[in-house]
Amino acid sequence: MAGTIYLVATPIGNLEDITLRALRVLREADVIACEDTRHTRRLLDHYQIQKPLVSYHEHNEAARAEELVERAIAGSTVAVVSDAGMPGISDPGYRVVACAIARGVTLASIPGPTAAAAALAVSGLPAEAFRFGGFLPPKQTQRRKLLESLAAESATLVFYEAPHRILESLEDVITVLGPRPVVVARELTKVHEEFLRGTADEVLAVLRGRESIKGEITLLIARGPVPAVAAATVRERVEQLMSEQHLERMDALKLAARERGISKREAYKQWEENGSCQSKARESAF
Repeated sequence: MAGTIYLVATPIGNLEDITLRALRVLREADVIACEDTRHTRRLLDHYQIQKPLVSYHEHNEAARAEELVERAIAGSTVAVVSDAGMPGISDPGYRVVACAIARGVTLASIPGPTAAAAALAVSGLPAEAFRFGGFLPPKQTQRRKLLESLAAESATLVFYEAPHRILESLEDVITVLGPRPVVVARELTKVHEEFLRGTADEVLAVLRGRESIKGEITLLIARGPVPAVAAATVRERVEQLMSEQHLERMDALKLAARERGISKREAYKQWEENGSCQSKARESAF
């Protein structure tokens, strides 16, 4: 009889944040696939679990996924873990899931902690709807392009970020989205857990004043203001965005176009028409 592949969520910091079911599955597994065997061994030793470990990380994921599925087909119970959180959520896991589905192998998810949900719950930002974007792009051009595409998003934005790039990312948030409320959640569930709340420029000023920034970071960005799109002309909306969010005219035009679901060319055409109409209105007033 074929075995099962379990995706097991593990603590994101505090070793007590693991479910009884997760511990049972780890104890019963024939093999545990993990990102870093040394890291996972510390967790298993803490709970006195002795099981064979195999590496399963971004560099060998494709080949190892096939191997793990073959083990399950042969009858083994396979547990897949990441260094922290849920496998497949900004961590290796997708390939083994896709391979298992293609081969008809049973999959099971053992839920547990994730940094995105843990940060959102106590962020103070609206949590009835959120958009998780994983890690922000490391390059500024791509990062700004992504933020621009999300400027009109009506849900709280949640990203992961590396400590050595958080200053640059906050600078881009200010440039693209303006002084929106943000939360920087650092070292979640660990001894030095910290939440920095305020506008993007306020949080950036705090972090710039530190000698160094360390730890895993979750960045949350408040949803954008809901504009009165229908009531305002393109020119009025563009002028509003330039004034309130300090955007350049072309950036404001792009955002106004996205809000209306029209092309940038059409938005520019309406911009010119609105300006022409305003000029004629002024002339007729005299």
